Amino acid sequence: QLQLVESGGGLVQPGGSLRLSCAASGFTLAYYAVGWFRQAPGKEREGVSCISSGGSRTMYEDSVKGRFTISRDNTKNTVYLQMDSLKPEDTAVYYCAAVKAQFRQCVLSPTYDMDYWGKGTLDTVSS
Repeated sequence: QLQLVESGGGLVQPGGSLRLSCAASGFTLAYYAVGWFRQAPGKEREGVSCISSGGSRTMYEDSVKGRFTISRDNTKNTVYLQMDSLKPEDTAVYYCAAVKAQFRQCVLSPTYDMDYWGKGTLDTVSS
């Protein structure tokens, strides 16, 4: 079965940290650029961060720069999103998505025609 599965979400206090994982099954994630996206209640989905297939290029949405770090381990077929200094406005369902891409391509647009989407994981930042 070809799929992406997110894990690592949950409830955390403001200032805390979470590490999300995006694991691929049924295909080799190393050939794909991967993006993390989020959708808060009542808002449109937005791009958070992306990483190129080889990991040499990363991009971040302005509000998460300096707080979130994207990485990948192609030997484990997994991409990670380390989220530090979390704020209540980071509360959302987080999705990962993958697209077969050129070497340094990185996709942050949530309307891009991605090849695979995960089902999402809920992250809640609240005291």
